[in-house]
Amino acid sequence: MKRILITGAAGFLGSHLCDRFIKEGYYVIAMDNLITGDLKNIEHLFKLENFEFYHHDVTKFVNIPGHLDYILHFASPASPIDYLKIPIQTLKVGSLGTHNLLGVARVKRARILIASTSEVYGDPLVHPQTEDYYGNVNTIGPRGVYDEAKRFQESITMAYHTFHDVDVRIVRIFNTYGPRMRLNDGRVIPAFIGQALRGEDLTVFGDGMQTRSFCYVDDQVEGIYRLLNSDYAYPVNIGNPDEITIKDFAEEIIKLTGTQQKIIYKPLPENDPLQRQPDITKAKELLGWEPKVGRAEGMKRTYDYFKSLSKEELLKEEHKDFSGFIH
Repeated sequence: MKRILITGAAGFLGSHLCDRFIKEGYYVIAMDNLITGDLKNIEHLFKLENFEFYHHDVTKFVNIPGHLDYILHFASPASPIDYLKIPIQTLKVGSLGTHNLLGVARVKRARILIASTSEVYGDPLVHPQTEDYYGNVNTIGPRGVYDEAKRFQESITMAYHTFHDVDVRIVRIFNTYGPRMRLNDGRVIPAFIGQALRGEDLTVFGDGMQTRSFCYVDDQVEGIYRLLNSDYAYPVNIGNPDEITIKDFAEEIIKLTGTQQKIIYKPLPENDPLQRQPDITKAKELLGWEPKVGRAEGMKRTYDYFKSLSKEELLKEEHKDFSGFIH
């Protein structure tokens, strides 16, 4: 049985990856320090014989007994609210955490896939974004802690590949959504749906003309799975190129939820990207991958998930307390 280590396993995307690799017959070793993850995302797997969980921070020494075939490094805060509250932890997991896991991959002769992000492109001057675009990032801006952590992560991964011959894969993930997203994490989909379900007006930052391209989680997981099993070591964009303005998206949410909320406008946060759309030519050519789930279907599934949450969860204003992690 192939053995795979998945870090950030209790997070939104990490938990869906655990499900996929269990389904594919792998032995899954899940790791998470639960700073932003939640055990309820993976508790259904605890009874399985081919699943184990380590409550561990990857910025500390990582030791996995036995052989290891693959590592998926998905540990990192991924929402603006999180990484503005825990900027140093965000930088550490992208640098020290990646360094530790590359060391494990080297010793175990395991293939490692690291989760990079469209944020490496910053506020792009090229549209849509191709993998050979170097980006437009403010290193000392509020979002720099996330953008630069991921850019460094890509650099050290390639250094281990070229210097130590470690077998690496790099996925640049564009906006992904679906069940298990956290409410109130600063991302537009849970923010809008949470506001609609609570009967609040929908908050749009700026004039609403900025764009995003949303990829349903099942499509994202399929792209990651194919990339892991490919023989390509350089970054690949995985996302849905179907672009929409935030204003139009807010109107779609009002229609989907059948609520009567207004759209209210607030100032745009500093360095918030104005355009985000992946060029997925490489993913199509190398992996035979493209998204299959349209936004209407994906959003319906996501809305059904949020509707199933308890009233208490829905009304929570703060979704995470980081005080125990800040020293």
